[in-house]
Amino acid sequence: MKEPTLGNPQNTIAVLQKYNFVFQKKFGQNFLIDTHVLDKIIRAAEITKDDFVLEIGPGIGTMTQYLACAAGKVAAVEIDRALIPILEDTLDGYENVTIINNDILKVDIAKLAEEENGGKPIKVVANLPYYITTPIIMGLFEKHVPLKSITVMVQKEVADRMQTGPGSKDYGALSLAVQYYAEPYIVANVPPNCFMPRPKVGSAVIRLERYEEPPVNVLDEKLMFRIIRASFNQRRKTLANGLKNSAELDFTKEEIETAIECLGKSTSVRGEALTLEEFAKLSDELSEIREKQKKSQNIQR
Repeated sequence: MKEPTLGNPQNTIAVLQKYNFVFQKKFGQNFLIDTHVLDKIIRAAEITKDDFVLEIGPGIGTMTQYLACAAGKVAAVEIDRALIPILEDTLDGYENVTIINNDILKVDIAKLAEEENGGKPIKVVANLPYYITTPIIMGLFEKHVPLKSITVMVQKEVADRMQTGPGSKDYGALSLAVQYYAEPYIVANVPPNCFMPRPKVGSAVIRLERYEEPPVNVLDEKLMFRIIRASFNQRRKTLANGLKNSAELDFTKEEIETAIECLGKSTSVRGEALTLEEFAKLSDELSEIREKQKKSQNIQR
């Protein structure tokens, strides 16, 4: 296996010039040019020769070279067709890498895991474009792809939101969704000068270790997430008003206030004060209220 040749500014510039590559703003392209950060990502992801790794957005193949040296197999999914000939060049000699030219949101990852890894949990590693971070991460979780972990470079502010708890200004629907599926851990903060071109904001590497079972039990997972979204759609409103005004929910104000009081909370509480466990309980209370209504309607008929 060849040693990685990319990861420093000189080699990256040489590759880009060789192919007259033009950065595409619409794809949010910022390539890593710091070998220390690359080493940290590989260590944090705990890649071994037993692992099948899915890399999202390999760019010119910088991190892909490092992953290929550490993993058993790597599938690198790149949306930008202009990068495919560059990847075929920079990854020449890395026999365990497959390049897929596609939009990651359209790839059947469960099928890929089945074909390449016998359905066993895979590891995802990525330097994610900031504009599409949340859809990619939530898509991986919600589609119940067999996952061991996700180790990704994201905007620092997004990493903070993923791992923060109740009461923080960063706490919101993303925090709760990520923490329902995985344990988040910020590995490193990464300044703009580690990228080409330099982004305007700081970045962070975060590792999300997938839970085998969610940390809370809930009767209706989809209802819980509708409640969570409604709670943070209008942060300045009380939880009761946020739920009552949501187009996704059809509970009366009285039902909502009864459910909130069952948590031992005031009806003037805001969503940002509730833990994941309390959102699960609130969802269960509302599920039970609706179930009682259905039974009573059936009896009346």
